[in-house]
Amino acid sequence: MGSTDVWLGALDLFRLRVAASAPAPHSSTPPQLISQTRRHRLLGELSCIFFLSMVRSWTLPGAPPVDVLRALRFPSLPDGVQRTKGICPADVAYRVARPAQLSAPTRQLFPGGFPKDFSLLTVVRTRPGLQAPLLTLYSAQGVQQLGLELGRPVRFLYEDQTGRPQPPAQPVFRGLSLADGKWHRVAVAVKGQSVTLIVDCKKRVTRPLPRSARPVLDTHGVIIFGARILDEEVFEGDVQELAIVPGVQAAYESCEQKELECEGGQRARPQNQQPHRAQRSPEQQPSRLHRPQNQEPQRQVREPGEPPSAAHPREGRHPGISPP
Repeated sequence: MGSTDVWLGALDLFRLRVAASAPAPHSSTPPQLISQTRRHRLLGELSCIFFLSMVRSWTLPGAPPVDVLRALRFPSLPDGVQRTKGICPADVAYRVARPAQLSAPTRQLFPGGFPKDFSLLTVVRTRPGLQAPLLTLYSAQGVQQLGLELGRPVRFLYEDQTGRPQPPAQPVFRGLSLADGKWHRVAVAVKGQSVTLIVDCKKRVTRPLPRSARPVLDTHGVIIFGARILDEEVFEGDVQELAIVPGVQAAYESCEQKELECEGGQRARPQNQQPHRAQRSPEQQPSRLHRPQNQEPQRQVREPGEPPSAAHPREGRHPGISPP
């Protein structure tokens, strides 16, 4: 029996109990008392319906995450796409070059509608100096509704069914560059009237997103990877992950559930995937850490007289970023 059947059954039981406690139609109860009893019964039934609807909103599972790369058939290596190494040697990524044409009907990815608040997660490395879109979502009328443009600066494009926000109010993240030819973990959290960009779990910038109170994105159009209609700039580089998850928690938890370092058997892994711990002998231990951009080097400690090759680096773990 499904949860909906349980709620409907509880509501029917409530109605039977109220009906059993109500006075008989031909009883000697005064009419005013009967009217008052019916009012109480109606209020009680409405309260029960409201409570059950609230329980339903708490217990129904949310829409599943959307793996955009898989939906666009990246694993099958379409024209312009080839397999390459990811941010860690054991990871698989995809190198995208001209003339790749990667698109799909938006409805195919979001059959239940596009989420109002969402996280966009990606692990990406662009060609140095590139300024191009990573992902673009168009309506059935050809209106660009959603987009993430990588480069210097980073731009987030959003337009709901009312045309908001207008182009002057589109969020721009100046001072951030993702066009340096290095791997970056990027998380975008869209909630309410703001959008937050998290880069490499260290830099977090929030910008206003003055959209309507009930924004809707049309899913009868098309979603395109790495390009815009009638635009010559296209994405060139490597991409390991690209996902859209309902709610913003995934954007903040991504830093807590993923290791930035690749050594010690810990590898960058998709959200909710269990870690695979590789067994290494002491001779196979890495001699240094792979550090993301701008991460301070860790000092090696050795005993007096100990040769430099005997010092081993200490593994560090990046603290997670919690939502504001």
